[in-house]
Amino acid sequence: MSKIESSLDKLFAKLVQMKDVGMARLCALWKKYSPQLNQYIGQVKKLDYATAKAFAIRFKWRILLVVIILYAGSKTYDYFFPASGKAGGPVTISSIVVEKKDIPLVMEASGTIVSANIVDIRPMVTNTVAKIEVKDGQEVKAGDLLFVLDDRNDKANYEKLKALADDAQKQYLRAKELVAKNFISKAGLETTLANAKSAQAAARAAEVQLSFDYIRSPIDGRAGIVNVFPGSLVQASNIVSTATSSTATSSVGSMVTITQLNPINVQFVIPEKDIPVMLENQLDGDAMSVKVTVGESGKKTYEGKVLVIDNQVDPSIAAVRVKAQIPNDSKTLLPGQFARVSLIASTLKDALAIPSQAVVINPRGKLVYVVDKDGKAVSKPIKVVYEYQGSSVVTGIEAGDRVVVEGKQNLRPGSKVLEAKSAPASAPSASSAPTTPAAPAPSATPSTTDKK
Repeated sequence: MSKIESSLDKLFAKLVQMKDVGMARLCALWKKYSPQLNQYIGQVKKLDYATAKAFAIRFKWRILLVVIILYAGSKTYDYFFPASGKAGGPVTISSIVVEKKDIPLVMEASGTIVSANIVDIRPMVTNTVAKIEVKDGQEVKAGDLLFVLDDRNDKANYEKLKALADDAQKQYLRAKELVAKNFISKAGLETTLANAKSAQAAARAAEVQLSFDYIRSPIDGRAGIVNVFPGSLVQASNIVSTATSSTATSSVGSMVTITQLNPINVQFVIPEKDIPVMLENQLDGDAMSVKVTVGESGKKTYEGKVLVIDNQVDPSIAAVRVKAQIPNDSKTLLPGQFARVSLIASTLKDALAIPSQAVVINPRGKLVYVVDKDGKAVSKPIKVVYEYQGSSVVTGIEAGDRVVVEGKQNLRPGSKVLEAKSAPASAPSASSAPTTPAAPAPSATPSTTDKK
């Protein structure tokens, strides 16, 4: 500690010494130049009109040059650092009058077209295909005959068991007559009744077995490509395969696939953060609306309703699956197609919507320029609640405010404004924009407070 204290003492002594030296030098300079300064002051006091005039004539070009330099410097300063409150010409702008509107809250996602019902037709028994009653791409109804297998053995077995059932039923009826005449006992009657029921059950089982040879469509829909031919051997619970040749395409799968195309479903995912908004709207009882576009052009839009929101979130993508149903009367949508989905999750009541281009972003946040009653621009800080396709729902302004849309880059607080000849009459509504990530959903999609 002694070394530190000694060092501080030396430093303090040096500072005091430097102070004394500095004061001494300043005093010496004052003594040296004070007589000359007093002389100049005396000359200025003795200055008269004739002397000033002679001085001005003698140094007129130098004085003019100094004036020009000062004027140019003043103009340069005003250009780079304009005064906000100084009077000047009005700035031409385009503005809108903000009105309260109901704005739909749209979430965008990408999904896949899926069938509402799809059935792979497979045989229940091992047999040979006898007839094919369906063609590739044919529209079928529930119950229409598709395939007929070789039914000779099953038909013969059914006819045999049906005949035995009929005979057992006749024996039972005769036994009832004999019991009434006391020719046989009641035990014999019960035996014939049991034999009749057993024979009828065997006949029904044979009828069911025979029905497996007639394969029918369980749903309405469109048949795909038929993968079997007359004479093909099909096996129960096995994958059906066909031969490959230069004239026939081999297929591994079902005998044929029946797909329901109208109505059809679309399946997509919504980010986890937007689930509360969807569930809140679902509890109201009204199904949420969706708009779907398919293909690159997106010329045609299909409208539908949400069927179900999955009961669990996929943790790998932090999203929940949603399925909606859309009409497909023209049957132009096919399962597996990529689709862009716009989900109208909720409605913002009495919201204030302005064009997104009216929002100014600076280091302190977001603001808009509002024209006051004196025709001057006033900046107001705002908060963007929701943004979608060029329209922003904001807070911080009031209904009836005139918001500057174009020309804001030339404005400063207090600037006078002049409305352009052609200006929009009112704020655009988000509902007027077409609804199409979203972005892939975990990609794009729209949301609340800076939800998008």
